[in-house]
Amino acid sequence: MNTPNKLTVFRMILVPIIVIISFINIPVDVYGIPLTFIIMDLVFIIGALTDKLDGYLARKNNQITNFGKFLDPIADKILVISAMLILVEAGKLPAWIPIIIITREFAVSGYRLIAVEQNGKVIPANIWGKLKTVTQMIAIILAFIDVNSFGDIFVKQMDVIPFILNLIVTILMIVCVIATIFSGYEYLKGGKDLLKDTK
Repeated sequence: MNTPNKLTVFRMILVPIIVIISFINIPVDVYGIPLTFIIMDLVFIIGALTDKLDGYLARKNNQITNFGKFLDPIADKILVISAMLILVEAGKLPAWIPIIIITREFAVSGYRLIAVEQNGKVIPANIWGKLKTVTQMIAIILAFIDVNSFGDIFVKQMDVIPFILNLIVTILMIVCVIATIFSGYEYLKGGKDLLKDTK
């Protein structure tokens, strides 16, 4: 197994680690941020960095494999969705955000499978998809250390730094959802002919 694939597997291993950490209540906080969330955030950041690193190494060293093409996007989705569900359980994120993202991922993944089956074509990410990825990664990283919940800036008073952090998280999550919807629409619109049965 080459290095990029090892990094992908490592990213998969980080998911249960984050989940296990979420069950541990460490009675310590740093500037009001629970230590448990700081540790989960650090693990998520490591996962996000390996996502960029394994892709870079695979292209640089010409180590792109079928195993990597199959597992890499799955590892990304599991890491992001797991983190979002933990944030939902903690009351930091409304459930409708990961619901929209999960729905899009299922739709696009199914579409990509049909594209590969019919003409062997691998569908590259569009600009909306890239925007979705960047905004959701940054939003999740900041949400873990945000002592407030999504949209709290609209319902309660807070100090300057918490206000700015919550504002950034809220805006990024909204942009992420919009990019998610548009990227899914672009995928399906561009491949609508693939959904037609051919005789």
